[in-house]
Amino acid sequence: MTAVLPDTFTVRPPRLEDAQAVLELVSAYNTSVVGFADYTLDDAQDELSEPGFEPETDGWLVFDDGRLVGYGSVFGKGDHRQLDLDVVTMDPVVERFLLDRIDRRAAELATQHGHSAVQVDIVNYQADKAREERLAGYGFERGTVFHRMRIDHDGAVPAPEVPAGVTVRRGAPDEASRRAAHDVLNASFAGQFGFSPRSFEEWQDAHESFSAFDWSQLTLLEIDGEAVAMRTSTNQFVEDENCGYIGHLGVLERARGKGLAKFLLRDQFALDAAAGRSGTILHVDTNNPTPALGVYLSVGMEATLVMEVWRREVTAA
Repeated sequence: MTAVLPDTFTVRPPRLEDAQAVLELVSAYNTSVVGFADYTLDDAQDELSEPGFEPETDGWLVFDDGRLVGYGSVFGKGDHRQLDLDVVTMDPVVERFLLDRIDRRAAELATQHGHSAVQVDIVNYQADKAREERLAGYGFERGTVFHRMRIDHDGAVPAPEVPAGVTVRRGAPDEASRRAAHDVLNASFAGQFGFSPRSFEEWQDAHESFSAFDWSQLTLLEIDGEAVAMRTSTNQFVEDENCGYIGHLGVLERARGKGLAKFLLRDQFALDAAAGRSGTILHVDTNNPTPALGVYLSVGMEATLVMEVWRREVTAA
């Protein structure tokens, strides 16, 4: 059943100048569920200005007599077979309304990109059991579980020894190094839940528009002159938790078992500690086809927050 908003409510697309209002809405919801904001103004601004996001068609703000009470968006990468959606509100009627709008837009995107159907994914804090029940009622099914992993740094952390035969390339100032990292990322993450390969141009544009990242934060590992592992780090969690963040860490299948992932982790820990960070954070899919969770636990990281990805199929319009 399509949700109908009260007469006092209005709806319009988001604009970049709405970032502060979105921050306040998201922070209030997150705090009610997990006890802290888990969101910053930079996060809101980056989300509203990400290349490929079309606010006029793919975003909605719901106001009650001028007060923001709901935010929704849908975003696709690569071939748009899988779409990420976001719905934030304290009002179940507004939630249903936003999901209706997103479903219609997802069906349109499926048609535009030549798909008979698309998968839409939404992230939910595991602590929000009421929303979990509503998502199930909307036809979503639990797809996977992500853990936010963290290790704290108390003083200096020794730099790890570089594995034998490995060359470390820090930073990606040129196109060749960026393309090498992009190739390793796509190959090492192929088949993982929710991963949508992006063209080099789309991937590069997304990184260049992200306020918490610059190309000095990309590291490549080479063996015999060939890139076999990569790591990107960002400042995404510096403002609110004074922590470094590992966005992606990938190792080609043929180079696994050589200690490259553990080296990249410990190397980031040393860099973050030297920069005065309180710790290092990353997210891991507990259903990852590689033993990633075990690797992170083995170097001293611990789970601090659990999030679930819920998924449903939307047929083309």
